[in-house]
Amino acid sequence: MILSPEEWGVVLLSVRVAAAAVLLSLPGGLWLANGLARRRFRFPFVLENAVQFPLVLPPVVTGFVLLWLLGPAGPFGSTLQRLGLHVAFTWFGAALAAAVVSFPLLVQTMRATFELIDPEIEQAARVDGAGRWSVFRFVTVPLAARGVAAGVILAFARALGEFGATIVVAGNIPGQTRTIPLAIYTAINQADGIPAAVRLIGASIVLSIASLVAYSLLTRRFHRQ
Repeated sequence: MILSPEEWGVVLLSVRVAAAAVLLSLPGGLWLANGLARRRFRFPFVLENAVQFPLVLPPVVTGFVLLWLLGPAGPFGSTLQRLGLHVAFTWFGAALAAAVVSFPLLVQTMRATFELIDPEIEQAARVDGAGRWSVFRFVTVPLAARGVAAGVILAFARALGEFGATIVVAGNIPGQTRTIPLAIYTAINQADGIPAAVRLIGASIVLSIASLVAYSLLTRRFHRQ
């Protein structure tokens, strides 16, 4: 399977968007996952359902809400434009859409890991004088490192395949926002686009398999320990 330079550009852009999506969602995901695991929030049931909402909501609806919020005439988009920042119809907008859609998978995977950590280990560190942030940074996260990495890989794979929210928020602009799913959709709607679609599908399958293999290896090592 030999990709053309344009198709390689699509693959690299997709990896860039998915990686940015994970980086955008990781800090908040860590905070929420740990807080939910330790029941540190009021009304946890409401928060849990709010976190899961993008998972059950049609991605097109998620994209529409983001576009309404961040578009040029939106409540946040107009402010961002005055600051010279543009989100809608940019690669960053695609990353933001992918981050929102993949966020529930990231949080739930990491939460399951945090729940397996014995709270007494964290309490012992607090007794020794460590603050909550220090305990989280130097005790909790290292103990959950493999589970956190597994959550990152799963979220990356989900972001890599995002279509509905991306096309609404970022459009389908060649070389700027056209990720693998959008490129495949474009190719299959062209009379001579099937060969290109097949090559991009192959690239997508390879990336997905690599993500799943990495996720499987990490979770197996985590459960053994």
